[in-house]
Amino acid sequence: MLDIFNDNAFSLSSLTATINEMDYKPGRLGELGLFRETGINTTTAVVESINGVLRLLPSTERGAPATQAVGDKRQMRSFIVPHIPYDSTVLAAEVQNVRQFGSEDALQGVQAVINNRLAMMNANHEVTLEFLRMGALKGEILDGDGSTVLYNLFDEFGVTQQTHNFAFGTTTTDTRKQAVAARRLVDDAMGAQPYSGLRAFCGADFFDGLVNHKSTKEAYQRWQQGEALRNDPNGTFRYADINWEEYRGSVGGNDFVASNEAYLYPEDADIFRTWFAPADFVETVNTIGLPRYAKQKVMDFEKGVIVHTQSNPLPINLKPRAVIKLTMS
Repeated sequence: MLDIFNDNAFSLSSLTATINEMDYKPGRLGELGLFRETGINTTTAVVESINGVLRLLPSTERGAPATQAVGDKRQMRSFIVPHIPYDSTVLAAEVQNVRQFGSEDALQGVQAVINNRLAMMNANHEVTLEFLRMGALKGEILDGDGSTVLYNLFDEFGVTQQTHNFAFGTTTTDTRKQAVAARRLVDDAMGAQPYSGLRAFCGADFFDGLVNHKSTKEAYQRWQQGEALRNDPNGTFRYADINWEEYRGSVGGNDFVASNEAYLYPEDADIFRTWFAPADFVETVNTIGLPRYAKQKVMDFEKGVIVHTQSNPLPINLKPRAVIKLTMS
């Protein structure tokens, strides 16, 4: 008889490889590849910053003491990587009729059952990662319950959030002028660090307010004979050198972006990272972390197996002031 659950096909390495190779729709942040992913071999990530401050040098009398330069201040900040385990049970009854007696093809049928379960579990891990990344983008990383704060990046880095309001309720508001003002806040926060462009993730009401505002429509009146006004922008359009995009994401009543808000951020700025710590298995101690892990354990009396998955991600925004919170009135 074939001992299906003790076969190498269901080992830690095999299951982990399977869950990391599965196709998935990771959400918009995952599609854009905004967060650069790196594995680490510890459960704590340390961020070192050197705060070089630029200032104007005053003139002095000849022969007077010169202004003294001061060394850069180094600061170390440590972040404990969140641990997100997720289990499921595959009962013997679920694979009861997978194979006929004496068949050596049992693994194919049982593997299909395991893969289906892993696909479901993987999707939940991915939407959780998207939620954590959106929190890092906005500067406050929330736990999966949508309320517990894991890290407030503004407090961690000792800075304050930059905001800008769009008065969509006033017809005389120049939306392009307001967008330029918001872009300058990004430039101020980024300093000399380059970036390739700007994108804003918008809630539904904010997006509609921008698209339907009088000054926005006037700006598009003569562009391709007003084609943009006749068609649905389909959730994304470019205006004032910014890609404005309606972000659709809500799980369990938790909106990733509030309906009346938007978040403007620099693209290709290399300030968004995701670190993956290793799993808490003996086999993975001090190894480079992977996005997800999967392992199984046979239940008592061999009534089935417990499929264990886990992810240990820490998404972070190294310059939270560079993401501007946009509000509407």
